[in-house]
Amino acid sequence: MRVFHAAKVEHATGGKIQLGAKKSDREVRKGLPALMPRLWRYGLVLSGDRAIAQDLAQATALRALERSSQFRPGTRLDHWCFSILSSIWKNDRRAHKVRMGLGQVPAEEAGLVDPAPGADVNILASRVLSLAAQLPEAQREAIFLVYVEGFSYAEAAKRMEIPIGTVMSRLANGRRRLKQTMGEDDV
Repeated sequence: MRVFHAAKVEHATGGKIQLGAKKSDREVRKGLPALMPRLWRYGLVLSGDRAIAQDLAQATALRALERSSQFRPGTRLDHWCFSILSSIWKNDRRAHKVRMGLGQVPAEEAGLVDPAPGADVNILASRVLSLAAQLPEAQREAIFLVYVEGFSYAEAAKRMEIPIGTVMSRLANGRRRLKQTMGEDDV
């Protein structure tokens, strides 16, 4: 996994914040470097491919910088950037008809497993995330936004541009499929 550093974002932005820059521009430039790993993971969840995830994260950073005046200071930069990434992915899929499900990356390599818990917790988390990666894109995206990134149902619905009931349905169907696959009752 490539790690995105502030230096890469600074290079893309020229490394300087102009004195007359708007507050929204400053907030985007300041917060973007820390969001890069999360954007990469979200790109990975959507695409299943490391290179595409990297391209999505970088395209998102570039678009966020280009359109920083559209960001509302005081709101959540991560939510705004996730929306941008989702739009880029959907537009790219429509344009190039990208096939999904190829080149899935293990959960450990994607940085989705917390190294702090005990081995048994990580083994279960790795297994669940690996199985979740095999779910249809819609269910996989809903599970990632709600369970991995901690978005509320309403926030996930907004990011995915679907009704909240559809998010709940996708989560329920995804959990049911995971339970069936794992043969357990408490996934």
